[in-house]
Amino acid sequence: MNARRGSPAARGSADSAAEARCTTKAKDGETPRHLRERILDTSRTLLDRDGVAGLSMREVARQTGVTHQAPYHYFQDRESILAELVTRGFTELGRRLALANDLAGQHGKRAALLASGEAYVGFAMEQPGVFRIMFRPDVCDPARFPLVSEAGEKAYGELLRLVQIMHGTDCAQSLSTVYWAHVHGMALLMLDGPLSRRIPDMQARMAHMHDAGRDFADMMLGKGS
Repeated sequence: MNARRGSPAARGSADSAAEARCTTKAKDGETPRHLRERILDTSRTLLDRDGVAGLSMREVARQTGVTHQAPYHYFQDRESILAELVTRGFTELGRRLALANDLAGQHGKRAALLASGEAYVGFAMEQPGVFRIMFRPDVCDPARFPLVSEAGEKAYGELLRLVQIMHGTDCAQSLSTVYWAHVHGMALLMLDGPLSRRIPDMQARMAHMHDAGRDFADMMLGKGS
């Protein structure tokens, strides 16, 4: 039975058709997978620019160039987008830390320690919006999104691995907090703290991180190690 023109059913059908066209033709030939990635890319950009307060489903849709309902085809709500970004963030951070740890075998402990610190802070500098929310359960609840916890634990496992490389498998677990405080504190100081104003240039920040890392290595391993 055909709906009459102008009736609620007809308007609903037209809206659905328009939404489908906008969702799928945002870019000619774009697949749903690619559109999902664009939504995530847009969300990451919004986090970098405006912080978590500036990220809404409607704004993500507007910036991506799709209807305001389109993101809901891929993510249940804003928190689901954040969870995906945080999971990917921890995965990438863990990957970088693992590569740094792997340097120990061929280049020694000191090289691994320096590379690990630069990997951690470098990630924070490259993905500031994601980094700021990765350790905030009030923004992304690990109980609701278990993949976040899983990825976070794997990244933390690389931190523990680093400490064991430096001090042996029988070292106190509290040492991991010391190492974590060093890199995490440095990252926050450079992102939002006094160092962000004193050292505005990104290249200069990483050079400062390298110098601080060498001092930290001297304290942890001894000079000349």
